[in-house]
Amino acid sequence: MHYEGNIIRPPSEANSILLQVTVGCSHNKCTFCGAYKGERFKIKPHEVIMEDIAFASQYCRQQRRLFLCDGDAMIISQKKLPGIFKEIKKQLPWVNRVGTYANAKSLKRKSLEELKELKELGLGIVYMGLESGDDETLARVLKKGNANDMIEQGRKVREAGIKLSITVLLGLAGPDRSFVHARETGKVLSAIDPEYVGALSLMITPNTPLYQEWRDGSFQLLDSKGMLIELGTMIAHTELSRGLFFANHASNYLPIKARMPKDKDEVMRTIEEAIEGKIPLKPEMYRAL
Repeated sequence: MHYEGNIIRPPSEANSILLQVTVGCSHNKCTFCGAYKGERFKIKPHEVIMEDIAFASQYCRQQRRLFLCDGDAMIISQKKLPGIFKEIKKQLPWVNRVGTYANAKSLKRKSLEELKELKELGLGIVYMGLESGDDETLARVLKKGNANDMIEQGRKVREAGIKLSITVLLGLAGPDRSFVHARETGKVLSAIDPEYVGALSLMITPNTPLYQEWRDGSFQLLDSKGMLIELGTMIAHTELSRGLFFANHASNYLPIKARMPKDKDEVMRTIEEAIEGKIPLKPEMYRAL
């Protein structure tokens, strides 16, 4: 495989074939994200992608899923992207699901009909980084799009019949706007009604603008109790028809997994008990990105 730069995939794609079709992220301005800092975004040459699919056809026969890397595969034009999916179907017939990251910017470039075409060609799940449903927070961290954009594009993915997994980021608004961030994020999640929600806790990395804000005191990081209160508030304002709400990432202080709406009350009690100190939290030394 012709890998370049940092190869990042969702935890649920750990056993998938990783096919890199783009390098980096076409936006790459979010102040909290250091994943692709220093990398120039590009779409990989068609012949290189075809060579990697051919390689996978010989050496990746055990994997039943494939993930398109890096952070912005959906930015590829509809003139080229279906051809990649068709080649995957042709050379890797045992693959039963293709997944990819997407954002509001790249999804805006795809019509509902185009998304349905990709669904028919094997696109089974899209991972979208919402981070926050609060427009002020989104603007401050230079995230592309606002809450309405996120709702519109998320609903479009769902209407196309593609499963949607949304990531949100606890602590992103700092302590002063924590409640608003949690409440508005819950409202956006409810409006989209995705199959999966993954809540991560903010961990500041040195190669990001947010790290400098934290160093100079203009941004404050929530402590573990603040993160839990925010998580509880977010879940309280989230209504999913039958989605899974996860907060079991390595960055989280309290691992939870709730089938909504069935487990909502129970998980709210668990969070409250953790806030009261009745349930031990993950030690700081074991938290990770």
